[in-house]
Amino acid sequence: MNTETKRHIDAARQVLVGVVPNPTSQIDQITNALIYKFMDDMDQSAIKQGGDPSFFIGNLEQYAWTRLMDTRIGNQERMNIYSDALVKFSESKQLPQLFREIFKSAFLPYRSPEVLGLFLKEIDYFDYSHPEELGNAYEYLLSIMSSQGDAGQFRTPRHIIDFMVDVVDPTMEDKVLDPACGTGGFLVSTYKHILGQHDGKDDPRKKEKPLTPDQRKNLMGNFEGYDIDPGMVRIAQVNMYLHQFKNPKIYNYDTLSMEERWSDKFSVILANPPFMSPKGGVSTHTKFSIQSTRSEVLFVDYIMNHLRPQGRAGIIVPEGIIFQSGTAHKQLRKNLVEDGLYAVVSLPSGVFQPYSGVKTSILLFNNELAKKSKEILFVKIENDGFDLGATKRPINKNDLPEALDILNKWKNGKKTDSTKAVYVEKIKIVESGDYNLSGDRYRVTADYSNAKWPMVELGEVVVDMKDGGTPSRSKAEYFGGNINWAVVKDIESEIYNTKEKLTEAGLKNSSAKVWPIDSVIISLGATIGNVGIAKVPVATKQGLSGIIVDKEKIIPRYLYYILVDRKEFIQSQANGASIKEVRPSKLQKILIIPLPPLEIQEQIVKELDGYQKIIISAKQIVSNWKPMIDIDPEWEKVKLGEVCDVFGGGTPSRSEEKYWGGNIPWLSARYFSDDHRIKGSEMITEKGLKNSSSKIAPKGSTILITRVSVGKFAIADQDYAINQDLTALVSKGKNLDSKYLWLISEIVAERVKDNAVGVGVTGVTRDFVVNQEIPLPPLTIQKQIVERIESERTLVEGNKKLIEIYEQKTKDTLLKLWEE
Repeated sequence: MNTETKRHIDAARQVLVGVVPNPTSQIDQITNALIYKFMDDMDQSAIKQGGDPSFFIGNLEQYAWTRLMDTRIGNQERMNIYSDALVKFSESKQLPQLFREIFKSAFLPYRSPEVLGLFLKEIDYFDYSHPEELGNAYEYLLSIMSSQGDAGQFRTPRHIIDFMVDVVDPTMEDKVLDPACGTGGFLVSTYKHILGQHDGKDDPRKKEKPLTPDQRKNLMGNFEGYDIDPGMVRIAQVNMYLHQFKNPKIYNYDTLSMEERWSDKFSVILANPPFMSPKGGVSTHTKFSIQSTRSEVLFVDYIMNHLRPQGRAGIIVPEGIIFQSGTAHKQLRKNLVEDGLYAVVSLPSGVFQPYSGVKTSILLFNNELAKKSKEILFVKIENDGFDLGATKRPINKNDLPEALDILNKWKNGKKTDSTKAVYVEKIKIVESGDYNLSGDRYRVTADYSNAKWPMVELGEVVVDMKDGGTPSRSKAEYFGGNINWAVVKDIESEIYNTKEKLTEAGLKNSSAKVWPIDSVIISLGATIGNVGIAKVPVATKQGLSGIIVDKEKIIPRYLYYILVDRKEFIQSQANGASIKEVRPSKLQKILIIPLPPLEIQEQIVKELDGYQKIIISAKQIVSNWKPMIDIDPEWEKVKLGEVCDVFGGGTPSRSEEKYWGGNIPWLSARYFSDDHRIKGSEMITEKGLKNSSSKIAPKGSTILITRVSVGKFAIADQDYAINQDLTALVSKGKNLDSKYLWLISEIVAERVKDNAVGVGVTGVTRDFVVNQEIPLPPLTIQKQIVERIESERTLVEGNKKLIEIYEQKTKDTLLKLWEE
């Protein structure tokens, strides 16, 4: 994509951000304008070639883009034309069905002619005669939205999509499905991948043949996508259209609940389906081979059931699929091992930052390949080319190319000698009992002969390691002494005290043992992997093990950092039907650690301790900071109802599809964060707003949760429709600063929390809110308060960034220990 195209996309967003701050809504506005412009481009192209226009004719002729952008008309007239056109397009029979669907529920969410004029000027740059550049521009737009977090809920990072497509390697003969397609990223990447097989590039043997017109037409018909969200369907349709799909097969379809397309089979399926299940579970039918209400289980089962006999698939799954002990999860893993799974790729937990730190893996299916092999390949990716914090900066460490090479060789029956790959016999996975698909569980036999430092079993540096114990709770004389007795909640990086204490009798009459200062304490039951250093003598409860090390071989604090780094591996080794645990004797054998000389260990500990001090200090600032207002008793006190309009909202009927998936952000309590911000929303239509009791809380208003999850509040960063659990506070005049109202609302939120009543559903009445008093200083003082607190907030955000930087530095330092 050229820099000029990128500049105009950025400029269009900058024009909109003041009136349409929500990233998803920005996509909608840019989409509407682009399609509007492209219809006129196609008409002008037809006229130049001696043909007739097909879009702006009849009653639509007056809305042609060329007339809209006529320099002789003013911005107000331009806005009138544009607003009317959006309505007419959705009703006009002369437009293709796809275009009518795109403009369904389209509207202009602001009333500034000047902003619209500037926005349309940026859109006017784009031309439909350059389709490849348009497709790239739209993908760039979607990627920007995902990096802002709001649209991240539906977008997989582009480099992960491309990696999965390269591994699965679709061809022009394949029928391809994404059953939870979101923006259509997997489908577009697959299309580009297939075109790359026929472009003659990187083809020294000249075997690639260009696609014929008929082949290209057939190829377009081989892609299908489903999504439950009408808004996502619309975005995916536009994305596909801008990549030359004239009639994209993107369907508004609930993959897990509907049956109409159940009989359709595909040779390639690629997906990153939603991990979250609704409250009460997914409501589905009986056609699934595994009966479950968990969406992640059902999606994997769906994909297995909808592959053709020679089909291939790649699907991103959460860690629960990999090792959770529930009956449905275990049965699913059994089915995977027995039918089609040939590889599991573990992704680093920061791949989906900034909107989620969830740990994920990629399951890869190839029915033919799986039948030929008695082993499953496990590949571990530790770096994906980007830092794993919220900023996603490019870095020079990238395991994806090596992982692709390992997987491609495995598909051809060849193994690769690499620390990133483990080949595990299926019978060994079966014998594990729970069909655990964590590669780390089987990585214990990995060859570290070329590592930078000697690699030893944990047991080689341990003098003593035992589980703890609990005295009888019925014996009061066993508790309340002066012997520290640690439970999981007491485990911190350094343990100086414990909440509970034992007496000498309690210690004597239990299996607990007092561990000396500098012992390493690790949780191997319940919350597995939490680690601390004893800075005072301490006994432990069962499930917590103490470790005394040979200090001539290893520094206790060095071991502490190694155990913190290997927490994920330790968790993967847990066994147990109801309560998972790792026995101390087992951990001493299976945990292999790098053992540099003591002087090198000292250097490493000194470096990491320095990082930890920065992290701890920054975390204390972040966790302890709270906006504080020193209230002067001389300030006037007013009731909220005197200075604010106070109102609630409602919910459009869920059974009316036409009420949902529009352009109006709609809030419920679930979108309120603990730091008093709004994190996302659902979208409703004008009809949904009109046919419900929902009301618009304008940008800058304060919104309180006054029912169910009471006590939270936030400032509206744009106009929002609100539901019945929320109450909006909108300043009536110039004597109340909106940001001051937001800050002082913490007082009101606390009162709401303290006074909420009800059985099952708790809350307060709107009258309660109306009658709450707040201090109202002069406006100049309000603004000074806001300015001071915003300045403090900037410092807190800087500390959050420090935490991210030094946590990454810690990971990088530890990673170097394992390198050759």
